[in-house]
Amino acid sequence: MSADERAPGSGRFLTGVAWAVLLLGLWLWGHEVTGGPGGSSAPTTGDAAAVGRPLGVPLPPAHRPLEPARPSRVDIPSIGVTAPVVPRGLDAAGAIDPPPYATPRTVGWYGGGTQPGARGASLLVGHVDTETRPAVFYGLSATRPGEKIRVTRADGSVAEFTIDDVQVFGRERFDARKVYGPHREGRAELRLITCGGTFDRATGSYTANVVVSAYLTGVRR
Repeated sequence: MSADERAPGSGRFLTGVAWAVLLLGLWLWGHEVTGGPGGSSAPTTGDAAAVGRPLGVPLPPAHRPLEPARPSRVDIPSIGVTAPVVPRGLDAAGAIDPPPYATPRTVGWYGGGTQPGARGASLLVGHVDTETRPAVFYGLSATRPGEKIRVTRADGSVAEFTIDDVQVFGRERFDARKVYGPHREGRAELRLITCGGTFDRATGSYTANVVVSAYLTGVRR
């Protein structure tokens, strides 16, 4: 998710610090990232550029969780995103391995966790930019509560999520429990994560992470 690709392999190296927050979350949560106990019952809070849930924004009731099915595409109409979704595992450092820079318009789904629409919190990650152009989640911080995210799944269904929280977490105060754990037990939830803040050339990473939280509110067959 770094903006630097000047030498072969440098992109992966420079993403190390930014993606360390994902590594931290996985270490803290382990298997609980798939929807186990211990989540927060309140909206997340960050330490910078917090949008949260503005007063007066009506949010629909949650839809019951769906049977598991792998994601194939994600659509975020409010920011013009339509992107393929590919499963990703962990890289050599133990962090979620984002999609290659050669496919900057692709979203990665943490395949070891919850499948979007199933009970628990599913994780989708994407680059914010490359050295030369914006990437798939460049506009993620512009999303707002009440807007929709649609995930097309392998069983032919389209799971529709409603955004209920948008936060920017600084690296030093990233709260893995609030980001990765379910906000309300029993719901199907979604987290979209990318880099945010400013790019720190001294460390070769961004100073924060944008985290968009949403929950399942409908399904199309």
